[in-house]
Amino acid sequence: MLDAVLLGVLVAAIAIGFGLGYRQALRRAWQTPPDPSEALSRDYFIGLNYLLNEQPDEAINTFIQALEVNSDTVDTHIALGKLFRTRGEADKAVNIHQNLLARPALSALQNEQVQLELARDFMALGLHDRAQRLLQQIDADSRHEAHRVTARRLLVDLFEREKDWQSALEVMQPLLEQQPDMQRAAAHWQCELAEQDVTQASRTLAQRRLKKALQFDARCVRANLLLAELAMDKGHYADAITRLGRIADQEKAHIPTMLPGLQRAYRNAGDEAGFERHLLALLEEAPYTSVIVTLGELTHRRDGVDVAIERTGERLGVAPSLGGLDYLLDLYVESQRLSGREPPDSRLFLLKHHTRALLENRPRYRCQRCGFSGDTLTWQCPSCRHWGSVKPITGVEGE
Repeated sequence: MLDAVLLGVLVAAIAIGFGLGYRQALRRAWQTPPDPSEALSRDYFIGLNYLLNEQPDEAINTFIQALEVNSDTVDTHIALGKLFRTRGEADKAVNIHQNLLARPALSALQNEQVQLELARDFMALGLHDRAQRLLQQIDADSRHEAHRVTARRLLVDLFEREKDWQSALEVMQPLLEQQPDMQRAAAHWQCELAEQDVTQASRTLAQRRLKKALQFDARCVRANLLLAELAMDKGHYADAITRLGRIADQEKAHIPTMLPGLQRAYRNAGDEAGFERHLLALLEEAPYTSVIVTLGELTHRRDGVDVAIERTGERLGVAPSLGGLDYLLDLYVESQRLSGREPPDSRLFLLKHHTRALLENRPRYRCQRCGFSGDTLTWQCPSCRHWGSVKPITGVEGE
C-alpha cells in the first residue's frame, strides 16, 4: 500500500513541478515580473525532499499548502484527496474536498466533480445519510449526464451496502438499457426481494419478481433455483425439474449447486429412472464429481457396491478428482466389510484419512473475478462485491 501511495504522490509532485516550470517559462517568454505568491518552487522542493525521505504524510501536506486553489490545480487537489481516502484517511480527504468547495474559483463542472469525491469520502466514513443527500442533489440538478450517471451508480452502491434493494432498483432501472453491466446486479436485487416475499408468505409476488429477474439477466441461475423451490412447494415437480434443467445451459459451473434440488424433485415425483437419465446427460456435458458421486449412489442402491465401484472407477478415469477418490475409497471399505473382511485393509483407512484431510482444508467456492474463496455460496462476492461471480470449484479438486 505504501508503495502505491508513494507512487501517487510522486506523480502529483511531478505534475506540480511541470506546472511550475511551464509557468516560469511563459513568464520569461513574455518578460513579466514574477508573482510573489508563486514562491511555490521552494515548497515544491521541500515536499519532494519529504517524498524522497519516505515521509509521504509531510510531503502531501506540503503540496496541499503550497498549491493555490484555482482552475488549473483542482485536479491535483482531487488526486491528493483520493490518495488520503485510499490510505484509509477519509477524514483528511473530506477536509481537502470541503476546502475546494468553499473556493469561488471552481466552475460548475468542477464543483460537481468535487461533490462526487466528497460523497465517496462520506461513504468511506460510513456517513451514508450525508452521502445520499449529496448524490441525490447531483442527480436532480446536474446538467452533465456523466455526473448524473456516476451519482446514480454511487447511490446504488450505497443502497446495496444498506441492503435497500428496492431503492437500488428504483434508482438504476431507468438507466439499465444504457448500463447493461448493471443488469446482472438488478436481477439479484429482484431475487433478494423475492426471498423477502417468501418469508412474508407473498409467494405470488416472489414469483413475479423472479421472472422479472430473468428478464433483466437471462443467465440468472439464482432466479431459476428459487422458481424451482416455489414450484416444489406447490407440488409441481415437473415444473421444478424443467427450471433446474435450464441451469446447465445458463452456467455449467452451477450444476453442483442445483443437483440437491433436482434429486429432491425427481424423488418426490417418484421417477428415479428419470433422474438417472438426467444425470447421465449431465455427465456427458459436464463430468463433475458431484454428478459422478450421485450416479454412484444410485447404482449402489440398485445394483450393489461392487457394480458401483466398477462404474464409478470408469467415470473417474475420464474425470479424476480428489472428491471422487474419497467416495471410491468409501465403496472399497464397504465392499471389504460385505465380503467378511474385518477389519478392512488399514491402508484404505490411511488413504481415506489423507483424502478427507485434503478435502476439509480446501475452499468449495471461488469468485471468478477477484479470486476470493470460501466454504459457502454467496451470490455477491464479499471481496469485490460483484454479483453472480462466486461459483463452485470444479476439476481435480472436485466440488
